[in-house]
Amino acid sequence: MFENEKILILGMARSGYEAAKVLIKRGNQVVLNDSKKEEEQNQKQVEELRSLGVEFVFGSHPDELLTNQFSYLIKNPGVPIDHPYVQKAKSLGIPVINEVEMAYRLLPEGITLIGITGTNGKTTTTTLTYEMLKKAYGDRVHLAGNIGYPLCSFLDKLQKEDIIVMEVSCQQGENLDQFHPHIGVFTNLDYAHIDFMKTYEHYKETKTKMFYNQTEHDVAILNMENQDVLDMTKNISSTTKYFSSKNQINGCYLREGSIYYYDEKIISTNSILLKGTHNLENCMAAIMVAKELSVSNEDITKVLQTFKGVEHRLEFVAEKNGVSYYNDTEATNIKCCQIALSSFSEPVILILGGLERGQNFDDLKDYMKKVKAIVGIGECRKRVLEFGTSLKIPTYIFETLKEAFPECVKVAERGDVVLLSPASASWDQYHECEERGSEFKKYVEEIEKNED
Repeated sequence: MFENEKILILGMARSGYEAAKVLIKRGNQVVLNDSKKEEEQNQKQVEELRSLGVEFVFGSHPDELLTNQFSYLIKNPGVPIDHPYVQKAKSLGIPVINEVEMAYRLLPEGITLIGITGTNGKTTTTTLTYEMLKKAYGDRVHLAGNIGYPLCSFLDKLQKEDIIVMEVSCQQGENLDQFHPHIGVFTNLDYAHIDFMKTYEHYKETKTKMFYNQTEHDVAILNMENQDVLDMTKNISSTTKYFSSKNQINGCYLREGSIYYYDEKIISTNSILLKGTHNLENCMAAIMVAKELSVSNEDITKVLQTFKGVEHRLEFVAEKNGVSYYNDTEATNIKCCQIALSSFSEPVILILGGLERGQNFDDLKDYMKKVKAIVGIGECRKRVLEFGTSLKIPTYIFETLKEAFPECVKVAERGDVVLLSPASASWDQYHECEERGSEFKKYVEEIEKNED
């Protein structure tokens, strides 16, 4: 499989780069096409691939490039699902897959694959799961997928009985075909990524695909309190197991301030550093995976007692002059912001806004009880002002985070929380939302310096 064939890779980035390296080593003729010009690419990677024999077409997508001579189109997850090459490939009968699907088909026997997906919490759950398994099994455990490490990059390292913990995004799910994990985790489902996936129904179907590929020998770990998860997985073939933050169930659950696993107490919640019910759900999902692989309670609790969270996801940055600053820049949708706001009992100064994509801020109304001020930024800042004014919450708007941050410091009092949880994408001003979070953290660290 994937040997001595002609293959077109659509989109460079990390997954395209890693896929090209694997394919060229297997004797394939590889053509890599990317809309960015060559000078915009990672020059070291381009030179490496070119020396291996990869052909490049940069700067455009010529219609004549894709012909029926290609055996596969391997699409980067970030490329639109209705890209002209995708449509043409389908009309020519050329399979459209992605780097994850390709790597999955090349995995050696004896590997245990854990796939974690969901609208929110998947990165935290993936990282927690990885840390627990790493504690028990050391270098046998590998972290892969949407968290930043293409599955292809591990193929040469894997040995029998290794374990892969993988975050799977909806963009990656779009072009999966055979891929399925031995243990699948579904954190939750909510309305998101509709600009990319086109409809919520298609988004849900894509998220659920890997579970329907599972067999009766596999396990699906599901959120009992998310109705869309339950509805979408009711006909899967795998063994289903559940976690719940609201009810005592036959599975993993909360009771009297502790997490239990099938009636066995694992840990008191006040020993866990992560804040919020949503993070307790992430912890329970990770515990269930760890238990499936016989990780001891000691190793599980050690991780939960020391894990401070994933960068840019409700990340505690620092306390300055009695004010706590949290970076939740990954909250690019309304649901994530709701979750963040539910995590605090202290007064909150909320930084809200970014790319204008028609997000409905009114859906935050029931979560604004602790918000003492709103600072609006980005393209949609005027709608943020309208929203805040309608709730009679003092609201200040600025074009950029740089302009807005001094107002946050000015408004905040000892005991308050300044929370960057924008409920908006960052593409109006940044290449990626992590840049927005890093900028916020920089301003926090500079507070005392600016006061000197």
